[in-house]
Amino acid sequence: MEEKFYGYERKDGYGTRNHILIIPTVTCSEFLVKKIAKESSKFYNNDDGKIKVLHNPYGCGQTGDDLEQTTRTLINMGLNPNVYGVLVLSLGCESVDYNHVADTISSEKPVEFLKIQDYGGQKTMEKGIEKIKSIAKDAIKQTRKETDMSYITAGLECGGSDYTSGLASNIVVGKISDWIVNNGGTTIISEVPEFIGAEHLYAKRAVNEDIQKQILETVYNFENKLKMEAKVDFRKGQPTPGNIEGGLTTIEEKSLGAVKKSGTAPVSGVLKYGERPEARGHYLMNTPGYDVESVSGEVAGGANIVMFTTGRGTPTGNIITPVIKITANEDTYKIMDDLIDFDASPIMRGEETIDEAAGKLKELFVSVANGRLTKAELNEQDDFAIYRIGPTY
Repeated sequence: MEEKFYGYERKDGYGTRNHILIIPTVTCSEFLVKKIAKESSKFYNNDDGKIKVLHNPYGCGQTGDDLEQTTRTLINMGLNPNVYGVLVLSLGCESVDYNHVADTISSEKPVEFLKIQDYGGQKTMEKGIEKIKSIAKDAIKQTRKETDMSYITAGLECGGSDYTSGLASNIVVGKISDWIVNNGGTTIISEVPEFIGAEHLYAKRAVNEDIQKQILETVYNFENKLKMEAKVDFRKGQPTPGNIEGGLTTIEEKSLGAVKKSGTAPVSGVLKYGERPEARGHYLMNTPGYDVESVSGEVAGGANIVMFTTGRGTPTGNIITPVIKITANEDTYKIMDDLIDFDASPIMRGEETIDEAAGKLKELFVSVANGRLTKAELNEQDDFAIYRIGPTY
């Protein structure tokens, strides 16, 4: 198979999709965002490009690192190469610096801005529709161009894991991760609490001692934060009831399987939640294990495609990035074939080798990067959630 990537050229990369994103900088603006999107979808709506609404329940009553993280996530979602242009919609008195959000995104792509307190509801909606029309006129002219796999950034995720995850599907994804990195691309693995018990093995792959230290500290700090702030012993609550029912017995067993998604590539660095890597390679991002928040962080970090393994089954998708769902559980695939894209269960039955399955997944991966819709996209599974790390004041 010819492994060529045909993407939408941006100032800083190539997109696998060509969406227009509306970003409310505070939850108070979200009701108008939805109205603008509904009307605007009448003139911009195709397989590769749609009007997408970012669900932001925050933006006010935040401070410090928490406010910084929300702001970074909003900005970097707008900067994701799967987005052609952005409408930033502000109320006008929120904690998030809406001018900073709009100005930063505009350094790389078309951006329009509106403040509800300047116009009121109806006029803001009318102006918003006109601004989307303006962006759409150029967005619709964009065509895919031949490039290479070095412009791929893939998120690596798992959810609803069972015994087949670590034995098969995660290993297959690890093979694809290595292939991407070896071809000059980038992969991001997340879900820090699911490294507990295996962090020392992953840290050995760090490119230097400083990165190795960062990996270990990131995992230890996450666990200690749960102990100190939430009064939760994470180790006693893991694996989850669903994991246990799926055949996992200890947190170490779960973690050893989860880390397999990262393949064998050297670890180039540790990213904050929603942070974009400065260079290509394989990275760990500091996210929770909660699937939607974790995938959202990877996408804010630049992931223009995501591979998501699941043993028990999950429909999780993302608002702007295609999510390929993979399972090695035969029963799960039979029940959820309308939600899951790739069946790796032949490995478990001894009918395929890991390498044979990886070859098939690679073919699917490239076709999705080049425009084939995933089940999550077909089902309009537009998930997005920001990881909150501070209290509301």
